[in-house]
Amino acid sequence: MFDKLIGNDSVKEVLRRLLRQKRVPNALLFAGADGVGKRQFALRLAKAFVCQNPKNSEACDVCANCRRADNFTFPKSDDRDAFKRVIFSEHSDIGLVIPYNKNILVDAIRDLETEANFRPYEAAARFFIVDEADKMNDAASNALLKTLEEPPAASHIFLVSSRADALLPTIRSRCQTLRFAPIAAREIENYLSNDKKLAPEDAALLARLSSGRLGHALGTDLEKFRAGRHAMLKVLESILIKENRGELLRVGEEMNDAKNKDDFETKLDILQTLIHDLWTVRNEADANILVNVDLVNDLKKLATGTESLRLAAWLSEIEILREQLAVNINRKIAIDALFMQMAG
Repeated sequence: MFDKLIGNDSVKEVLRRLLRQKRVPNALLFAGADGVGKRQFALRLAKAFVCQNPKNSEACDVCANCRRADNFTFPKSDDRDAFKRVIFSEHSDIGLVIPYNKNILVDAIRDLETEANFRPYEAAARFFIVDEADKMNDAASNALLKTLEEPPAASHIFLVSSRADALLPTIRSRCQTLRFAPIAAREIENYLSNDKKLAPEDAALLARLSSGRLGHALGTDLEKFRAGRHAMLKVLESILIKENRGELLRVGEEMNDAKNKDDFETKLDILQTLIHDLWTVRNEADANILVNVDLVNDLKKLATGTESLRLAAWLSEIEILREQLAVNINRKIAIDALFMQMAG
């Protein structure tokens, strides 16, 4: 069962040991970056308890109970009332709490508390996964803490978080923590090629872009990414080869067009990655850290026109711009200023 998930072999071994010894805690915290599979690990752990034909204490993943456990019907994003409740899969002993907009509602945690005190309907225990648990406000956190202080014997609560440090210390102290690491690029590339049947060049690029997060790789629109990358390459070409400031202003205008406003920070990410790749090529560093592996020849051509210190300064300026974005600066003025500074 856990073999179907890629990466984090040490976590797999811990979970297998807990299952074999029948010592799965009532409260577990799955902590690590977004997209490394934390929620899938939590769900598969729960499935081990509901499976009709477990093998070596792990779920078979093919029986009716395993299939039911995987099936959730999620509410529409604007149906606030639906997010006030635990969302159960087709198996009545596996439930999920997810945020409404950017917050987990206190009503959902109170509903979890109620449900956790019910006896299991079919399985040996009930399981509740709180996804993005760091999005609980104080009221929701305190409601959950009450449940964790006196956990029902036949219920398990799994918290999933990419910002575990944002949880109350008292919540963290009542959970056994499993820490997830980024997944190796080669593992992601192999999965995308073999399981998702992606072209080798696409799998390689997505694996590098993912920063060890399979979820990010699966959620990336490559066509859209390549279009954004083309625009950012034009910026670098206009600075390093053509010395065309008019093109820089045109790209800045395009980035701030109403229809592109949601992609502003994504393009900034792409630009930053390209500059970092240029620095890598310029310094003849380990090619394995290159992200845009399909653009090596373009990167070499651009790298000859600049120096390492200049590239490092550009990266610093982008970080300053990111900080300024948090205080609602005028994006058009900010991006034009960045491009002109880079061109200077």
